[in-house]
Amino acid sequence: MVYNIAMDMFVALSDPTRRAILEILASSGELSATAIYEHFSVSPQAISQHLKVLREANLVVMEKRAQKHLYSLNQETLSQFEAWVQQTRQRWEERFSTLDTVLEHEKQQLARDEQESR
Repeated sequence: MVYNIAMDMFVALSDPTRRAILEILASSGELSATAIYEHFSVSPQAISQHLKVLREANLVVMEKRAQKHLYSLNQETLSQFEAWVQQTRQRWEERFSTLDTVLEHEKQQLARDEQESR
């Protein structure tokens, strides 16, 4: 499940406009669609499509209040993604540590072999 969330997020984050929208929401909190559109020189329809992709990836949530659509970051999804990143980082750190151990052993063996051949 976390893997699927991560993949959806990577797809959504592949576009610089969507990343910019997330940065705007991170610094501003909750914003209306109109307030988000104002940050960009592309059409409101284009930004609306980007917001749709971000909603489908669960990166943002939209709340309708009267005539306004208010967008904010989805903290739950971001927390799940952070957990996935931490697990992946830990896995790679363990692999690199194992590799360091193997390489150190090989280095010592080469040094011993070199001394014996003298």
